[in-house]
Parts: sequence; C-alpha cells; structure tokens
Amino acid sequence: MPPARRFLSLLIALAAICGLVVPTAQARTDAGEVQTIWRLLDYVAVDYGGAVSNGAVTSTVEYAEMTEFSATVRKGIEALPVSPARARLVSEAGQLQTAIASKADPGKVAGQARGLAADLLAAYPVPLAPRNAPDPRRGAQVYLENCASCHGARGDGNGPQAKGLDPAPIDFTDAGRARKRSLFALYQVIGQGLEGTSMPSFAHLPSDDRWAVAAYAGGFAFRDVAAGRRVWNQTPAARELVPDLQAFTSLSPEVLGRGLGSEQADALTAYLRSDPQALTTASPATLAVARDKLAQSLAAYRKGNRSEAERLALSAYLDGFEPIEPILTTRDSALMAQIESAMSDYRVSIARGVPVDAVAGKAAAVETLFADAEAALSPDAASDASTFVGALTILLREGLEALLIIVAMIAFLRKAERPEVLPYVHGGWIAALAAGGATWAVATYAISISGANRELTEGFGSLFAAVVLVWVGIWMHGKSHAESWQRYIREAMGKALSRRSAWFLFGLAFLVVYREVFETILFFAALAAQGSRSAIAAGAGTAVVILAAIAWVMLRYSRVLPIGRFFAYSSSLIAILAVVLAGKGAGALQEAGLLGITPLAHFPRFPAMGIFPSLEPLLLQLLALAILWIGYRYNSRQHRRIETAPGR
Repeated sequence: MPPARRFLSLLIALAAICGLVVPTAQARTDAGEVQTIWRLLDYVAVDYGGAVSNGAVTSTVEYAEMTEFSATVRKGIEALPVSPARARLVSEAGQLQTAIASKADPGKVAGQARGLAADLLAAYPVPLAPRNAPDPRRGAQVYLENCASCHGARGDGNGPQAKGLDPAPIDFTDAGRARKRSLFALYQVIGQGLEGTSMPSFAHLPSDDRWAVAAYAGGFAFRDVAAGRRVWNQTPAARELVPDLQAFTSLSPEVLGRGLGSEQADALTAYLRSDPQALTTASPATLAVARDKLAQSLAAYRKGNRSEAERLALSAYLDGFEPIEPILTTRDSALMAQIESAMSDYRVSIARGVPVDAVAGKAAAVETLFADAEAALSPDAASDASTFVGALTILLREGLEALLIIVAMIAFLRKAERPEVLPYVHGGWIAALAAGGATWAVATYAISISGANRELTEGFGSLFAAVVLVWVGIWMHGKSHAESWQRYIREAMGKALSRRSAWFLFGLAFLVVYREVFETILFFAALAAQGSRSAIAAGAGTAVVILAAIAWVMLRYSRVLPIGRFFAYSSSLIAILAVVLAGKGAGALQEAGLLGITPLAHFPRFPAMGIFPSLEPLLLQLLALAILWIGYRYNSRQHRRIETAPGR
C-alpha cells in the first residue's frame, strides 16, 4: 500500500475510534463469530462422510453433531450484522440443513459446506493466516508440552491420557481425514476447543504458538518432505496455487490435489508444513504478482484509465519485482538492471500517454525479461560459489561506503588530538549495527518491509547523508591549508568539538552505517532464502577481513600523511560519496513513485555510483557538485588571501 493510502487508512481508523466515522457492518463484525461459523462448516465438510453413507446413517453420534452444527451455522449467520449478502448466506445455510436432514450424498454436503464457507468470508472478511510463517521447531515444543499426552508423541492418538476418552483423540496420522482439513481449521480448534469432546481451548497460548502447533500437527500424515521440495521448486503450478500464507493456511490438501493431483499435493503439504518459511522467501513465484499487476495495468490503460494504470504499474514493481531484486542482483545484476529500466520505461510511457500498442509492446518486453529472471532465480541456478561471491561483493560494496566515512572521521579526530570524542564515533557505528540487528528481527518476526518502505528508507537516508557530506566535504577542504588548520586549532577547536558537535559525529556515524546495514540485511535475507548458509558465512567473513585490512591501511597511512594533504584527500573522497548518495537517493525515490522519471536516452546506468538514465538523479548530483564547487572556490580564495596577507 502506498504511504499516502496507508496514512489515509490510519486517519479513517482514528476517526472511527473517536466516533467521527460510523463503522460499516463488516467493521463491527466480531471476527471470532465468523471464524467459529467457518470452523463448523469445515467440520461438516470433513466429518459428514463418517456419519452418512448411501443415504443411511452410519454413526448416530456423528449425524447428531452434523445436524446440530448446521443449525448453529444458520443461527450464527442470522445473528451477523446486516449486509447485502446475509440473506443469501442464510438461504445457503438452510439448503445445507435440508441436505443433511435428507441424508444427502457426502460429496454434495461437503461441496455445499465449503461453498458457504467461501461465500461467508467474501461477505465478512476475517484473517485466515498468521502475520509470519509458523516456526516448526516452536510447534514441536508446544505440541509435546500440551498435546502429546492425548494425541501421542507421533500424533497417532495413542497418548498416555487417551484411554477412556470418548470420542478418542484425533489420529493426526490418518491421511484420509487430514487431507480434508486446512491449517486454519486446526488453528480454530486449538483456540476454541471442540464441544462434546475432551479437546479443551488453548486460547491462552499466543497466536503464533497456535499457528506453529497447527502446522506441526498437520504434518504428521504427510512425510515425504524431499518430494514436496522438488514439487515446490520444479512445478510452477504449485507456486501459483499456494502463493502466500493465506492460501497455505486456508487450502486443504484435498482441494490442493484438484490442481496438482493427490500425490503431488500430499508431498507439497509435507514440505510446506515442515518448512512454512519457504512461502516467504524470494522465488520465481513472486513474479506472478508482478505479472498480474502488469496485466491489470495494461488492461486499465486500454480502457483509458491512465491513473489506475500508473498505480498498478508501480505496484508491479514494488510488490512484485522489488522483493526478488536482492537475490536477482546476486545472480545476474545486468538482468536486474535491464528489468528495472524496462519497468521504468513502461511507467513513463503510461505517464506520457503514448499509444496503447506502444505501451503493450513495452509490457511484452518486460514479460520477456521476467522469463529470463525466472531462469536465473531457479534453485538449480544457485551454487555455493555464486552464493559466496554474492555475499562477498554485497558486504564489500555496502561496507566500503560507510567504512570510508568512519575512517575519515577517526583519522580527523586523531589528527586533532581529541581522543575523548572517539567514543561518540564508535558509539554511532556500533548503535547502527545494533539497530540493523533489530531491523532484521522485526522484519523477520513481526512485519515485512514493503518495497515502497525500503525505497523510501534508502532514498531519504541517502539524501540526508548527501546533504551532511556536502557540508563536511566543504569544511574539510577549508582546512586543507596548513595555516587554516593551525588557526582552527587555536581558535575554534574547543567549541567545534563541544558535546553538541560530538553528538553530531555520533549521528553521522549512525546514519551512514545504518543505511548500508539496512541494504545489506535485505540482500543477505534474500541470499539465505536460496543459498548455502556456510557459503554466505564464508563470503561475509572474507569481506569483513578485506574491509578490516582496508581500514587498517587507511588509518596507518593517515597518521603519516601531512595534515594539508590529509584534508585535501578526505574532502575529495567525501565529495564523491556525497554526489553518489545524491544520485542513489533520487533513484530510490523514483522507484518508490515519489519522484518523477524523465528518461535520458543512451545515458549510462551505474547504480553503484548513483548514476541512472534519467534527468532527476543527474540534476540532483549536478546540484551537489555545484554547491561543492562554490564551497571549494570560496575556500581556495580564503587560502590565497591568507597567503598574500601582510605580515606573512
């Protein structure tokens, strides 16, 4: 969701809290009520076959439950808030009651129950998935602590406390029954318990724990994890059927089998329930989102709705392509740059209102590049060597920018003989590393970092750093003359490095390091999704050794470098970094849709240096250069004035 829409949604929510907006029927709906009705419908769809066969009751107890549950479903729907769909839902519930009363075929009843469940959620949407992928290790621990005593350590229903329970605990290893039950249904039973049985409510457990144990228990009947991994990696249809956590938790293996076949569905269920994190990692499946948004954008443009076409084109990049950009960069950076350029060109064409056929041609070009990206992103394309090189180059590239600035600050303080201020600089970069670790934890366990948020963070962080570095570069250049430095030492040193200035150095160290840490986290998360952890560690370790060697050489050389040359070299280096960051910041804001794009034909593209084939980043870099040039010219005149002053 774009930032403006997110902000608008927040305002609406706040207004509703304050009583300024009258909530709709859906807003007032208790999600628990809808989820309870859905759970009962799922229970009917799964268990009715055990109560009726060939028009005759085979289990009086089960049939009584089916009759009771269908009546409860109808009453529950009738009690829901008024909506245009409620009357139709009540009618469907009545038809389900009639089918059960007439002992209809189990297939027909199951179809009616599932159809009503789907219509219920369409009319009264409630979340069916966790915010994050369940943790299977946590699920195993929770299961052993709370479930194994009845259901057994192996899930076969033969736990030490199962004797004498009527009905007996569910046998999770029963594949026939397990195929009909979704993880959401298990999650609901865990949270609410099951009336008429010994199954209590575990609502006191955190939601994440309930999802985790649902995934763990739901995997007992499906064991061929290796085959499931092959299905996931080699069968595009599998990724299309299970594109996200919502589909993962709401689809039963039986429904999944209709699209894949029972054998592949069972294997895929085994893999995904044993490793739900596979759903949240970068993969070719994420391009399905980009393709879908791209197709919708082109369709909107054909209808003459240019603003909607622009919004969908931006969403195709931010929501569909941007999440896989880090891993694609490590596999084929040239292809990644081609796709970025092609998608940018497509958005610009829409904004300019070029003919539909021309826009369709640009969309087709993007589709062709997507096919190349899927080949590059294939798990078969990954190797320990490519993962090692990717980790090495990413950390070197991102770390070098921050290292150059931090080393320059440390060398400056040593030249100024102000070691008491060094802890502020060291505190800044150490705090940035800690903040980076917190960012990784939050992004992994609490929220996901959207493409727009990532680009905005990079964009504004880069621009702010560029502004600061322009000022620092001009200041350092002004001290490159020995006389200016001596005067600075005599007159202003105490004031310039006051507590306020020391905290300024802390902030600058934090900013430049955190920006690079943030970017590195995103790249390494993508690498970890498809690469060997040992290769990543080896690549990162090598990069750290190289960076440490560079830092040692720079600090050692700066000790013996004359003060004038030190400041001249440092000011030049910082000026270059300021110009680079200005271009990078503008490019990131363009990708977030916050800054327009004016393409420059045949202009080079070199993202590492902040160079992009569009006018806006170039203008910003030229502005930074102009300010630096003016500042340096002023400093040079001051130097000449000092040299020609009387008394020298």
